[in-house]
Amino acid sequence: MPDKFDILIQDLSRVRASGTSFGVFGEDSHDYELHSTLSDDEISKFEAEHAIRLPDDYRRFLSRVGNGGAGPYYGMFRLGETDDGFDYGPWDDFVGILASPFPHTEPWNDLTGKPYVQAEIDPDTYDDLLQRFDQTYYNSHQVDGSIPICHLGCARRQWLVITGSEAGNVWCDDRAEYKGLYPLKAHGRERTTFFEWYRDWLDEVLSKVRLWTESSSGRY
Repeated sequence: MPDKFDILIQDLSRVRASGTSFGVFGEDSHDYELHSTLSDDEISKFEAEHAIRLPDDYRRFLSRVGNGGAGPYYGMFRLGETDDGFDYGPWDDFVGILASPFPHTEPWNDLTGKPYVQAEIDPDTYDDLLQRFDQTYYNSHQVDGSIPICHLGCARRQWLVITGSEAGNVWCDDRAEYKGLYPLKAHGRERTTFFEWYRDWLDEVLSKVRLWTESSSGRY
């Protein structure tokens, strides 16, 4: 009997067989193609290097479905990858310490020290104050124990928590708009796991595929 990952693979195959353009945001960046899966040895090596254990559903996705590619927004990052301008590149010091617990359990947006009224401060002072604030606000320790899994454009991202009490949950990073970090809530859920995050996206795609198919066949 197929499990939820078998069904995921089958549904992705159905989408690819139907075409690559259904009006889903970001689809032209990945065309519903996945990168090659990782072996258990490759995943275990990564985990050993960082002294962590990846959430089971994410781990199984990497080994059975693909190491990124087709996915929400502009697509899912490869393990160890993030957006870099208009391309992709390694994390380097962009992520925090993976083995340290994710520091947040509730929405976080500490704007203490952020200068607000530029008109009342000379430009050089304003820029200096904002730079000092950003060094804390964007410090990689704010996302310790998590990894970036996709970007939404304009430096907005989503992260998968891998260490701490929030492990397994997806969090939104809207710090580019000074809206902080907060857990992804979807379909009435207070928290959204990696698999739920991906399944929600694929269900949206399938609904668009059905509409596109029905329209193409003249039923609308």
